[in-house]
Amino acid sequence: MTNMEQAGGRGGLTVYQAELRDRMLAAPVVPAPEPWRSVFEGCVPVGGLLGIGFATHPGNGRDLVMVVSGDGHGLFDAVTGERIARDRDPDPDAEECGRDMPPGLLCRGLGPIADRRVYVAGLLGGALHTGSGDGWVLEVVSPDWPHDRVLLSRGSSMPHRAPHGEGWWHIFHSSHSELRAVGFSPSGRTLAVATSSDVTLWTRAPAD
Repeated sequence: MTNMEQAGGRGGLTVYQAELRDRMLAAPVVPAPEPWRSVFEGCVPVGGLLGIGFATHPGNGRDLVMVVSGDGHGLFDAVTGERIARDRDPDPDAEECGRDMPPGLLCRGLGPIADRRVYVAGLLGGALHTGSGDGWVLEVVSPDWPHDRVLLSRGSSMPHRAPHGEGWWHIFHSSHSELRAVGFSPSGRTLAVATSSDVTLWTRAPAD
């Protein structure tokens, strides 16, 4: 018997790591805490999703979420959830997100941001903000790999410390689709989780 097994660890984990894993496995999916609220009733299905990116509406200053998939590009208002623009057949000659593009993708905007480029993170690379800038933090963990869990915390209260539902919240469990991107908008007002089949959004901006 190894020293780790004698100490109560299992599967190559220390006792602390095993207890932390058990804590995450036992935590059910819960709603994000106030002031966060879900933008959609559940999620928006997007078949063949490749990645997502954020932009700012030039008129009202709201966060916008651009979704790139094999079926085209879509643009959503991150406060109301309204799809405000759609391009089912993006110009293949423009700077757009194809499978041959490198990480750090810039895609041509559409609708009210048609004159801009949007940074997109997802299957082909890139990353979104893991912190809101004012204390909210996201972490992706996989205690039952290959399934990913998205944890939201306030400050430094990840599962290492505070109880679930107080300092940290298990807000998303990707058990049927592959996780593409997780992160905050640059403003910190929107939180997005994108998988290969859908997009889920939370906002802390009041709806009109």
